[in-house]
Amino acid sequence: MTALLTELLENVKCEMHGSAVKKYIEKIEYNSRLADSSTLFFCMPGARADGHNFAPQAYDLGCRAFVVERILPLPHDAVQILVSNSRETLAYVSAAFYGNPADEMTVIGITGTKGKTTTAILIEEILNSCGVNCGYIGTNGVVIGENRYETINSTPESRELHKYFRMMRERGYTHVVMEVSSQALDHYRVAGIKFDTVIFTNFSEDHIGDGEHATLEEYRDAKRKLFTDYNAKNIIYNIDDPTAEYMINGAVGRLISYGIDNEAEFRGCDMRPFRAETSLGIDFDVIKNDVKTGIRLRTPGSFSVYNGLAAIAASTCCGISIREAADALKCISIKGRFEIVDAIPGITFIIDYAHNGLSLTRALTVLKEYAPKRLICVFGSVGGRTYVRRRELAEAASRLADFSVITSDNPDFEDPDNIIKDISAYFDRTKLYTAITDREEAVRFAVRIANEGDIVLFAGKGHEDYQLIDGKRVPLVERKIILDEAHKLLTQALTK
Repeated sequence: MTALLTELLENVKCEMHGSAVKKYIEKIEYNSRLADSSTLFFCMPGARADGHNFAPQAYDLGCRAFVVERILPLPHDAVQILVSNSRETLAYVSAAFYGNPADEMTVIGITGTKGKTTTAILIEEILNSCGVNCGYIGTNGVVIGENRYETINSTPESRELHKYFRMMRERGYTHVVMEVSSQALDHYRVAGIKFDTVIFTNFSEDHIGDGEHATLEEYRDAKRKLFTDYNAKNIIYNIDDPTAEYMINGAVGRLISYGIDNEAEFRGCDMRPFRAETSLGIDFDVIKNDVKTGIRLRTPGSFSVYNGLAAIAASTCCGISIREAADALKCISIKGRFEIVDAIPGITFIIDYAHNGLSLTRALTVLKEYAPKRLICVFGSVGGRTYVRRRELAEAASRLADFSVITSDNPDFEDPDNIIKDISAYFDRTKLYTAITDREEAVRFAVRIANEGDIVLFAGKGHEDYQLIDGKRVPLVERKIILDEAHKLLTQALTK
């Protein structure tokens, strides 16, 4: 991509210091080490470092165009574009650089504490199965047909977002569904995007602490921006969530409610759990305009019903009928979200992303409804932050699981044994558990001890295919480990 700097700034309120009449830009960067003579470098203040301090390094590498929030002592041949907010400016300039691809697409945005990933993927799968080319951007990466791209954040930085939008448009995609995190809203990653439909799933305490949000109210208000600041045509919301009224207050689009406990435009009822030899899920009916449609999901629990209802509502905004959505839903299985691994007959193995007390409580509670012979839980907690999660996870597992295996979960630079000790200190001593530091060995151990009728939940990693240890991503794919250990056990049984 190549563009005149003056063209990129046409819709940006700024002060130009230096001449940029014929300056062509081929790259947008905020990492000074990647700058060169064709770069527009954005100086962005961050939680740990200020990009303004790295402008001299970018200059030394040949960069002569800088977006700044304060004028820097750079040589006179450097063009400095003074703006009030460089992160917000990055969003608008990135959109222009890639040809404003989001303007040519139907964009669906989802926010909430839980359910974003599952709901987004359900929508993507429904639309694609019904002949609507839809991409996905979120916690599980970026999905464009058969192509998958890893991302660091659930909602990538605005430059990456518009690059992916452009890729989708070039491949004929007309729709995209994306997770919109509170950090993304606070940091202007989605600034300027014209959302067609936005969805509120639910709200609870999370992402509060160093490097995240200072208070619960700050976290809540960040999410609310998606409904009040972006003028979406359709506002889909969970009417059963007590925060819903606050979230949608001030929204100007068409309000579409879904729920179970209250009257809603899309209401779920008559929920019926089902369990097969190695899998489980839930059947329910959705009522819209007094018409009842049966739905089957390959994930359990009332929270799955909420995700399904939100996905159905969003799909109808894209011209898909409820019946068409129902036919698609019964075939969908989501990687890392109550993902069932068919490994040993009579035993149900489930991989899920539950990584805090609330999500683990929900997961274990719903699994108990399927009356397992034993409910076994393998879990840990991340290193370096969110210490309160360790107590919450311990309390959830010791209260609800019959046997727990405490192990590692992205310890990073913290000693994993110390994390396990923190968790163990809050564990109910009347409940059975063991500690195995190595996550792979913990997974294999859980597979070995599982018996017919048991349900084994591997919590925390979900879709991730690595362990974060000492700043490095060490490969670890739980599904493969489960299948490998199961194969060994089945082979041993046949040779006896």
